[in-house]
Amino acid sequence: MKVNRETKRLYVGGLSQNISEADLQNQFSRFGEVSDVEIITRKDDQGNPQKVFAYINISAAEADLKKCMSVLNKTKWKGGTLQIQLAKASFLHRRIQIIKT
Repeated sequence: MKVNRETKRLYVGGLSQNISEADLQNQFSRFGEVSDVEIITRKDDQGNPQKVFAYINISAAEADLKKCMSVLNKTKWKGGTLQIQLAKASFLHRRIQIIKT
């Protein structure tokens, strides 16, 4: 039986300032194939980090994606409390889709 894997984009909030792409890759790869990790740090007017979050592209079966979200959401990890939800496609990805149609 072939499992239907879909690539989804996840928003991962509540990250600590010292998180790395490798950390996220390792944490999420047990649920599917991680193809891209983008860490974003929002800073205040003085340049101090205020909020760290990431977008992760993961190819996984629907059941594995649901498991990922239920297992990791609201868990404490590396100094932060994870907040995970499905994200909208990136602007670049949406633009490519429009061009193809």
